[in-house]
Amino acid sequence: LITINQVKETRTKKVNMSKGEVVLLDCWASPFCLRAKIALAEKGVEYEARAENLFGGKSDLLLKSNPIYKKVPVLRHDGKPLCESTIIVNYIDETWPSPSLLPSCAYERAKARFWADFIDKKVFDAVCNIWKSKGEVPETAKKEFIEILKQLERALGEKAFFGGDSFGFVDVIAIPLTCWFYAVEKFGGFKVENECPKFSAWMNKCMQRETVARILPDPEKVYEFVIMLRNMFGIE
Repeated sequence: LITINQVKETRTKKVNMSKGEVVLLDCWASPFCLRAKIALAEKGVEYEARAENLFGGKSDLLLKSNPIYKKVPVLRHDGKPLCESTIIVNYIDETWPSPSLLPSCAYERAKARFWADFIDKKVFDAVCNIWKSKGEVPETAKKEFIEILKQLERALGEKAFFGGDSFGFVDVIAIPLTCWFYAVEKFGGFKVENECPKFSAWMNKCMQRETVARILPDPEKVYEFVIMLRNMFGIE
C-alpha cells in the first residue's frame, strides 16, 4: 500500500528532478562541495558529480565556470554556473523549495544566515591553522578552534539542530566541516567530544540522517588526504 505521504514524496521528487540538468564540479574531500551534495540530497535532486583534479590540472569547464576563483564547488544548472558553497546551498533551497532548509520566519532566516556566515569565516580557517602547523600545534590554535565550537554550542543551546527540531540550512553548512575534525584531533592531541560535548552530540545526531551518513567521507581517509597535503606543502 502507498501512503499519502509516499505519494507526496514521489510527486516532490518528480518536481525536483524536472528542473533541468544539474552538474556539480566536485572534490571528494572538500567540505564545501559536500554542502552542495547534502543540500541536493535533502531535496531529492538528481545530479552528476564531476570530480576535478585540483592538483594535476583543473578542467577547462571549471576554469570557464569559475574564472574568478578557479575552485570547486561549481553548480551548473542547465549550463548556468554558480560558485561559492553557501550561495549554492541558498540557490538549491530557493530552486527546489520542498523541503525548505531555511525557516519561514524572516527573522529566523536572518539568524540562520548570520551563523552560516560565522561558520564560513571561522571554522575552516581554524581547522587549517592546526593541520598546517609545523611541529607541535600551538596552544593558541587549539584554543581558538575550541572556542569557535563553544560559540556554536551556545548558538545550538538545547535544540536538536541549529534551526530547532529539523535539520536545516546551518546544519548543512556546518556538518561537512566535521569530517576534517579527526585530522584536527590527531594533530592537535585533543578530542572534540571531551571539549565540546554538545557540539559532538549534534554531530552524532546529524550522522543519523541518511543524506549525511551516505555523503560524508570516512574521516580517516580525510586524515590521509591531509597528510598528503602536508607533504605537498613541505610541512613536517
